[in-house]
Amino acid sequence: MTKTRSLRWSLPTLLLAATVDATDMPLNMTRGVTEISQQVYDLHMTIFWICCAIGAVVFGIMFWSIVRHRKARGVQPAQFHESTKVEILWTAIPVLILILMAIPATKTLIAMEDTTEADVTVLVTGSQWKWHYKYLENDVEFYSLLATPKEQITNRFAKGENYLLEVDRPLVIPTGKKVRFLMTSDDVIHSWWVPAFAVKKDANPGFINEAWTRVDEPGIYRGQCAELCGKDHGFMPIVVIAKSPADYEQWVNGEAERIAKAKAEEQELLAMNMSMEELMSVGARTYTAYCAACHQPSGEGLPGIFPALKGSAMALNDMPGHINIVLNGKAGTSMQAYARQLSLKEIAAVITYERNAWGNNTGELVQAADVHAVMQGKGE
Repeated sequence: MTKTRSLRWSLPTLLLAATVDATDMPLNMTRGVTEISQQVYDLHMTIFWICCAIGAVVFGIMFWSIVRHRKARGVQPAQFHESTKVEILWTAIPVLILILMAIPATKTLIAMEDTTEADVTVLVTGSQWKWHYKYLENDVEFYSLLATPKEQITNRFAKGENYLLEVDRPLVIPTGKKVRFLMTSDDVIHSWWVPAFAVKKDANPGFINEAWTRVDEPGIYRGQCAELCGKDHGFMPIVVIAKSPADYEQWVNGEAERIAKAKAEEQELLAMNMSMEELMSVGARTYTAYCAACHQPSGEGLPGIFPALKGSAMALNDMPGHINIVLNGKAGTSMQAYARQLSLKEIAAVITYERNAWGNNTGELVQAADVHAVMQGKGE
């Protein structure tokens, strides 16, 4: 009797405990920080408890029937066939439950898809394996890359608190403003996912998907690509910083100044010649950050997948072709276009590095003016 009574009370106790701690359960959905994310969470929990209640009723009746009507008690089974009332009942009840669940779900889905009257619009472009952000109301755009040190990934250093969830350039948005995201891709299918915003949209090449958010409190919010987009899928994080409107405007103005200064410096650079030492130093850093993942630190590539640069005909002979492929990439391969990702100085330096590292030793220097000439179609 004692054991039966304890089992009888265990289910309600567990349900009550789950209700109290639902938001703290590590495997539960994130409540989030936006109004939409709260709606999604509440909808999720409502349907979850409806499913729990249905399961408790169905299994309760089933086990009660098994125990109360077992053969050992001499119970004779009732004989009935094609009961119209029973069939109507077990059809009508699920339909009513589905309707009751569909009403709040439809309201939430409509709200999630309403991207009208946005205050800020950001074009989000997925690229193997980074994100490109372009603010359509301002002349601000940049790439956001993984900032976790390679030594942590290879287990040489202890992993940090935000391991694989840190970037060099986070997306910045204003608080209290409706921010619309336009999602697309320039290679394969990616998925931009920030759980705290309840935003998860695929970025498909050739298509544009829309999503939006409104964050009320300043903070740092993290996410990652949620689509299997290639070998470095796990190294494509998202970091969003929500700033007050005043701080956001200050950031936008600072970015505009930074971009204008960079363009002015590039114009000055066209008239300058960098030394081999400077080019090799900058080139080594750039190669490690952007090229080594595919072509390997040794320049030997991966046979059958990524071509070797060490001893290659292009790196030893064809300078204009070498510049062109770094600038514009190569269609049908994993070779990306770096014209928008790197400065003229970085492109000139990394090409110089590839033509003089690992024993290539061509002795040739590529200057920013050489890169600019190819960009303008004036290369040899």
